[in-house]
Amino acid sequence: MSSDKAVLAYSGGLDTSVCIKYLQKLYKLDVITVTVDCGQNEDFKQIEKKAKVSGAVKHFYIDAKKEFATEYVILSIKANGMYQNKYPLATALVRPLIATKVIEVANREGASVISHGCTGKGNDQIRFDITIRALNPKLKIIAPIRDMNLTRDAEIKFAKKQNIPISTQAMKYSIDLNIWGRAIEGGSIENAYFEPPEEAFQFVKFNNEEAGYIELEFEKGIPVSADNKRMNIVELIQYVNNKVGAFGVGIIDHIEDRVIGIKSREVYEAPAAVAIIEAHKDLEKMVLTKHELQFKQIVDEQWSWLVYSGLWYEPLRTDLDRFIAETQNRVSGRVKLKIQKGSLRVVGRESKYSLYKNDLATYNIGSTFDQRLAKGFSELWGLQSIIANSTIKEVNASVEKGRKNRQ
Repeated sequence: MSSDKAVLAYSGGLDTSVCIKYLQKLYKLDVITVTVDCGQNEDFKQIEKKAKVSGAVKHFYIDAKKEFATEYVILSIKANGMYQNKYPLATALVRPLIATKVIEVANREGASVISHGCTGKGNDQIRFDITIRALNPKLKIIAPIRDMNLTRDAEIKFAKKQNIPISTQAMKYSIDLNIWGRAIEGGSIENAYFEPPEEAFQFVKFNNEEAGYIELEFEKGIPVSADNKRMNIVELIQYVNNKVGAFGVGIIDHIEDRVIGIKSREVYEAPAAVAIIEAHKDLEKMVLTKHELQFKQIVDEQWSWLVYSGLWYEPLRTDLDRFIAETQNRVSGRVKLKIQKGSLRVVGRESKYSLYKNDLATYNIGSTFDQRLAKGFSELWGLQSIIANSTIKEVNASVEKGRKNRQ
């Protein structure tokens, strides 16, 4: 075998499995596979076995669940990370972490090539490529699926010819899973009018007719307990995922604008992300001023775009993190959500830093708000609008008079 080495980000799925053979046959490379555990809940021993059966000369397993949750997901929660107000960035967040771990292995193993199984149509190629070039520009990047313009049908045919095991699920869909969400792509889901069947989902249940509640507590923007049970972030996400998903909450189905320039139909299930971000945003409304909220909404949107588009290592992202972190100093408190038949809504919230004051807001006796002060405010607030409307009437009357004189 060649002494040249390629380190491949390996999921155990169809794309990365055929990559092993392509790297061996076309590029004459020894392939080292790396699987980074970010909460896939897979049989990692079986993945290692599949990698070696497919031709890998060495395999590494890296448990990065805690790092993913603390260094990536928590930042996203603070930023209310949602691309196009829909997608909670699960796959987008995990790609720079996986790439970082694969680069570390490549550096240790003295590899000159790093590889991934991304297609040329998706966003992941950008997330991997930019991270690799940012951290080690000397590494050559080979992406066989993209570089050879392969279709999924061609991959399946090649895999069968090379005796590479293919799961039944891989024949139907392409799945990407971590603790923050699950992406479902391919197959019949590519038809934008087709309703994904229940069998396509793992976390979200469809037959629960009951109503339930979940209470989340935050400290400085970070969720620290659920239903009065204090947990680490990984445990909390798993707990919320299971509970909220059991009530049918967490499916995202939308038309998404990819970085590469095409629109795609995307289906995700992310019960924990949907619930936690909804609660976090509501708590922010209680403790931040309207000016902070308005500006932070702009920052959150830009932060989400940078992460989605593969620019995790863009300095602006870390600049925005500093602003976001400052806003989170008062985002502490509890939020109660009601979950029922696929719906979720906030029904209660409290915080020691609340800007909501009942004695100001109440219409009952005990109100400290002096309504008489509002009369002058109302007159001044709309003053320019009132004057403008009067001026517009005069202009319109003048125009109409001129039109009649010309007739």
